[in-house]
Amino acid sequence: MPDIPWSTPTPAAPGAEVYVMASRFETETLTGALRFFLKAPGIIRQIRKAPGAHGAALRARVGRRTFLTLSAWEDRDALYRFAGSEPHRTSAREAAAYTKESAFTFWTVPASELPIGWAEAERRLAERKRSH
Repeated sequence: MPDIPWSTPTPAAPGAEVYVMASRFETETLTGALRFFLKAPGIIRQIRKAPGAHGAALRARVGRRTFLTLSAWEDRDALYRFAGSEPHRTSAREAAAYTKESAFTFWTVPASELPIGWAEAERRLAERKRSH
């Protein structure tokens, strides 16, 4: 299934530092993976309207039951406001029932480094896994 490529809802101010989050989810079953994937477009639409959102992308490997997300935010508070709002809040709770494993990592970068590439996101997720 196709990935949802990086989109930039609101460009960051030149010279700004942005808060980046990468996540990895693995579902228990293929049905769970399909559920996760079917929710993704609505969440991406929500990000595109979220205050403080500077970018988002999804890498979907439905057959492997694995998903990577990548997003950039004005600050940590902007990310947390998004995560606690609908439809993300309900979708995240529902996904917990069929998620086998999840991982998150956070860092800041100059806005000039956006968009963040998948290689960097995967490197940071792997580094986080090794350190825990």
